[in-house]
Amino acid sequence: QVQLVESGGGLVQAGGSLRLSCAASGSISSVTAMAWYRQVPGKERDLVAAISIRGDTNYYDSVKGRCTISRDNAKNTVYLQVDSLKPEDTAIYFCNAGVAYYNATLAWDYYAMDYWGKGTQVTVSS
Repeated sequence: QVQLVESGGGLVQAGGSLRLSCAASGSISSVTAMAWYRQVPGKERDLVAAISIRGDTNYYDSVKGRCTISRDNAKNTVYLQVDSLKPEDTAIYFCNAGVAYYNATLAWDYYAMDYWGKGTQVTVSS
């Protein structure tokens, strides 16, 4: 089992920034990548950004250009920095543990495993 604990959410004004943290523990030897998702009530959980154990990153449409995912392997912690926050970024942000699959061109895809944190609420006021 893998345990994930998110922190760093809160209330922020539009245009501001937040740095979210996700600490992983437990049986993490099978985890080769981690990711952040976000979910608005009544909608699906969307993938925001992913990072492999090698440090390669992928960003997805919703916050591309405004966020940075990073990791500290020594601390088993992944971070998500989101800048220029907008009210539509208001959501619960979840951390996920998964695996990275690389293709022949060294591009990679993130595959989520069923390990989730409880989430951290981010609220952006206008």
